[in-house]
Amino acid sequence: MDGETPQRLRIELLGPVRAWRGTAPLSLGPVRRQAVLAAMALRPGSTVSHEDLLDGVWGSALPGSGHRVLPSYVYALRKALDPRGTAYEESVIRSSQGRYGMAADGIRVDVAELTERVREARRVKESGDLVSATARLAEALALFRGEPLAGLPGPFAQAERRRLSQTRRTLQSERLECLLLLGRAAEALEGLAALSAAEPYDESLLALHMRALYANQRQAEALNAYQGMRERLREELGVSPGEALGRVYEAVLRRDDEVLLGPAAARPAAPSAAPPTAALSAAGPADFAGPPRPRPPVNELPGVTGVLIGRERERALLTAPFPPDAVGVAAVDGIAGVGKSALVVRAAQDLRDRYPDGCLFVDLRAHSPGRHRLAPQRVLRRLLRTIGTADSEVPADLDELTAAWRAATGSLRLLLVLDDALASTQIRPLLPAGPGSMVIVASRQRLTGLDADRRITLEPLGTGDAQNLLGHLVGEERTARERAATHELARLCGGLPLALRIAGTRLQTRPVWTLAHLVDRMADDDHRLGELRAGDRSLEAAFRLSYDQLTEAQQRGFRALGLTPTSEFDALAPAVMLGRPVREAEQVLEGLVDTSLVQQPRPGRYRLHDLVRVHARRLAEAAPAEARAARTAVLRLYVDAGRAASDWGSGGFPTGPPATGAFAGRAGASDWLNAADGELADVVGHAAALGEADHACWIAEALTDQFVRRGRYHEGRTALEVALPLADRATDRRMAPALRNCVGIIDIYRGDAAGARAAFDEALRLSRHRADRREEARALSGIGAAELNSGRSEQALAPLTAAVDLARLLEDEWLVAMALCVLGTAYRALGRPQEALVCLTESAERAEVNGRPAMISRALSCAAEVHLGLGRFTEAKELLSRAAHLVQRAGDIPLTAITLSMLGTAELGGGNLDAAVALHHEALSRLQSLSPLDEPHQTRMEMDIRSRLGRAYSAAGRVREAGQQFRTVLAFPGAGAYPAERALAMAGLRDCGIA
Repeated sequence: MDGETPQRLRIELLGPVRAWRGTAPLSLGPVRRQAVLAAMALRPGSTVSHEDLLDGVWGSALPGSGHRVLPSYVYALRKALDPRGTAYEESVIRSSQGRYGMAADGIRVDVAELTERVREARRVKESGDLVSATARLAEALALFRGEPLAGLPGPFAQAERRRLSQTRRTLQSERLECLLLLGRAAEALEGLAALSAAEPYDESLLALHMRALYANQRQAEALNAYQGMRERLREELGVSPGEALGRVYEAVLRRDDEVLLGPAAARPAAPSAAPPTAALSAAGPADFAGPPRPRPPVNELPGVTGVLIGRERERALLTAPFPPDAVGVAAVDGIAGVGKSALVVRAAQDLRDRYPDGCLFVDLRAHSPGRHRLAPQRVLRRLLRTIGTADSEVPADLDELTAAWRAATGSLRLLLVLDDALASTQIRPLLPAGPGSMVIVASRQRLTGLDADRRITLEPLGTGDAQNLLGHLVGEERTARERAATHELARLCGGLPLALRIAGTRLQTRPVWTLAHLVDRMADDDHRLGELRAGDRSLEAAFRLSYDQLTEAQQRGFRALGLTPTSEFDALAPAVMLGRPVREAEQVLEGLVDTSLVQQPRPGRYRLHDLVRVHARRLAEAAPAEARAARTAVLRLYVDAGRAASDWGSGGFPTGPPATGAFAGRAGASDWLNAADGELADVVGHAAALGEADHACWIAEALTDQFVRRGRYHEGRTALEVALPLADRATDRRMAPALRNCVGIIDIYRGDAAGARAAFDEALRLSRHRADRREEARALSGIGAAELNSGRSEQALAPLTAAVDLARLLEDEWLVAMALCVLGTAYRALGRPQEALVCLTESAERAEVNGRPAMISRALSCAAEVHLGLGRFTEAKELLSRAAHLVQRAGDIPLTAITLSMLGTAELGGGNLDAAVALHHEALSRLQSLSPLDEPHQTRMEMDIRSRLGRAYSAAGRVREAGQQFRTVLAFPGAGAYPAERALAMAGLRDCGIA
């Protein structure tokens, strides 16, 4: 605002609407009021009727108050724009008989200033002063501060926004043409690349772009650009390019510098470097010395468009020097839309100064819709012509072409970029021979047959970089206002630059959309890929081109992967879905990894990018019978895995589907489930979402023991809560009481005895109503466990005794062992050790018959605890040693920690102090592998183990370390909730003589 007089009013419309009085900014109020101001300011000296203002600002959504709304808007604008004390008749806003208008005098509007500067720039250009014209046009463009009339509503603002935006593009084009005519073709090309991408159907802009490409010695790319426009116009609009564009195309073919670059253009003729045909024929291709280095060097690299965010490491790796005595080869692979082309082009631009003989670029079109893939012969002929070989000297046979190319490049240092390659066989004939040359290959395939010095698998952008790219595309202010929506949009785009750029384009072209609105449109998987489409760019189309390149077996495997219930999987799940051996499924998966459609986060584990998964699922759903069979197979696999791994044994699941035979034993099934880890609860949700009530219930029940053994109580409860509403719809009538028993088991471990009692009571009622004796026995034993955990050991005896009797009647060895174990624990709590040992001894014997390690170890540990209380350390140690071995096999982390610490106490009682200390430390280590969010008893258990460790240190005379453990126990947040453990620690401190 330099040079403004104190009272001069300035209004700016070429961006967000702003106004100043002198140098003081003025508050213009809401956007609708700004729209009224713009409608008047764009007609200075004229008046506008109330009807036109209402139509222009409100359109069909007229305010209920009609014309009466305008005076309030105009009054507020007058207060903002007029100096204080201005009389009504001297206001900058004039009114008369149903009309309003803006005074022409004393006001500067940037749109009027733009018109003046453009008129002057064109006058100077017509005079032939291109330097001054370029400067004037740059000054005119500098008046734009973003999108004209940004954010203003209404038909008038929308029409003016389009007009002014078109004016801006025209001025940009005129300035770039001036640069071209001045010989600054590289600058012109850089600006035209971005401008052409935004206006793919503007023939005049393409004509200028072709001229700039030609001026940068990229004739082939200019011709390809014309062909691309012709195909777009024919396929999408049914027309052909106009005469003006055709004339530019002909001029490029003729290399007509005067037409393309102006009368002043004068380029030296290309040197005739090729040897005579006779000499080539006589000497053979191997003796072909090739042309001298072209002057100036050929540069076919595409212009750089857009920013490159988050690729610093990969860019540095590509641009790092290669040894000078060989041809360096770098291969970049990755999923469609991950930004391979952008990376290799940017890296090549960084490298261009190192290659004095030229930088060549070839799009091999492996995944170009509507365009034929380029064969090596065609590429070699083009490359030979590019470096100066005459058409008459180019052989036809592939072997001869390859030999001629290597001979021609033997003395050159070239940079060759090969984009969108399909196979190594495409690449090998194209490698130049000159030491110090470099080849960069971009492909969706992992070109395993190519000897590459460096390989980069380009991964999707991280969340931070993805959000930064969105901020660059739609404006930092816009993303800052909607931080949560920006984060979610980046997640929904999966970090793929193509997806992010399409989303950004949609937001750029729909300024009234918020980021949250686009997020809502993309939230549903069924619509997400449809939203990622802008013009001729479509993420789904890019994925489909990769899919079309697959073999039939790979296509079927890819479709099946879209139906997997977890994001990560091994070869077993797709093998079952495909009905093929695991080895064959693994081969299919590895092939899909090589195509970049499948990722491999670690050996033997695979995953799909979120958007690729959506695409795969859509393909699968197009074949409903195949999809239905695959879904049923994989859900049955999870039922089988949970049941095979469960400590309840095969008799614990009397209903449901037969075993698949996929697991040879309990350990294999348990390991398979452990690999899925945090996604197991999602499998139940997946089945529920498909309406598979029985499978959802069977899987939730089967996984309950897995969740308990891993200390994942919260996830187990979540899975059961998803399945429970489906239990009454399941054809398996056992599921209603069975799932409530499972809820009770989880609640016992979560420390919610009251919740557990309620779940077991409901299970008991339903099981008796349905005459399900097995679930009745489980419910009775659960009620006893809930009473015991509530401190009511006496009340626990009756339901536990009834449970034992019923389980014996059913001949369910595991259930007998479990009920006896809880009954024995109740007797121990009541101070009746002999009765406790009788129950626990039989419990261990029954568990041995069933052969499930967790139940055996639990019975042995409970019996050992009775012996410890009686001071029988030898007996306790023997039982606990067996229990520790078994419980570690079972994978029960909480029980492992408890058993090891009890064994430490037994060793302490036997005088083995070092062994006791070591066991307590190992118990702590196991316990700390659990999350406090999952294991509600972790604090109490750790307090108990540390107190035991403190006593072991104290007995060994290591008083300082003992005191440290006791003080740690007392310092635990919430330690007051565990008075018994707190009392043990305080007693330990006193015994150590520590205050």
